[in-house]
Amino acid sequence: MISNATKRSILRWIHIIFSFPILGYIYGPAEEVQQYAAAVRFFFLPVIVLSGFWMWKGHVLRRLISKRSAYHDAAANRPQALRFTVMESLNPNIVC
Repeated sequence: MISNATKRSILRWIHIIFSFPILGYIYGPAEEVQQYAAAVRFFFLPVIVLSGFWMWKGHVLRRLISKRSAYHDAAANRPQALRFTVMESLNPNIVC
């Protein structure tokens, strides 16, 4: 397994490397910018935004994913007699 420090380093380098075309897009001559404008808009910019959000708030997303998977695992392991929905608990006439 990769250590957390290595994961952060890889993500930082992805963020830095993919930002170079955006610098060219901003500071490059207008005639040349049109050639790779679509690649910058639809590929490089989304990668930079997603990697930036992941570096900023990735811990929150990982926590939500782990809670959700733990909840689904616990629900799957409950006995059948304990599985009921809110509607079933409100209406005793519903038979499972």
